[in-house]
Amino acid sequence: MHPDRLAGFRVAILSTDLFEEPELTEPRKFLQEAGAQTFLIAPHGGEIQAAHHGEPAELRLQVDQTLAEADPEQFDALLLPGGKLNSEALRGDALAVEFVRHFANTQRAIAAICHGGLVLIAANLVKGRHLTSYHAVQQDFVNAGAFWYDKPMVRDGNLVTSRQPADIPSFNQEMLNLFIDQQLRSHAAA
Repeated sequence: MHPDRLAGFRVAILSTDLFEEPELTEPRKFLQEAGAQTFLIAPHGGEIQAAHHGEPAELRLQVDQTLAEADPEQFDALLLPGGKLNSEALRGDALAVEFVRHFANTQRAIAAICHGGLVLIAANLVKGRHLTSYHAVQQDFVNAGAFWYDKPMVRDGNLVTSRQPADIPSFNQEMLNLFIDQQLRSHAAA
């Protein structure tokens, strides 16, 4: 990979406690290796705790900005990691839902994996969209009007989604492609 593909590109990672560890750490590392700057945004300051299949894990990550402090205009793209409890907490948080909605309303790139897309439902952003998620929440997406596919990764316009940790290599590659496209559009508009 070219380490400068996303030089100067700023990615907000929206998460809270009990995020699924590889669904945040692996895409974040991949983006940083491509030159992107990543910022962990959470409802509270301090640290957030990782989980493995819903069970608390040892890893804790330092929050860069709280949702109350974060300005979505300062970011080029958004990453929504999964984890059932993480995603359920975020979809019930009005600031988180509005943060996500801002990325969609301004046509910025959004990447969501596993349960992470539940916040997209809460923001009313999935109707008529083609996407995937963890199979256990398939019906949530269908009920919200999405076209759901059982594929490792689905891209629809400014949105890329994925099912689970096993799909991270496919997800990472398509997320990179989407973010590069976003960067090219931003430079063309400037």
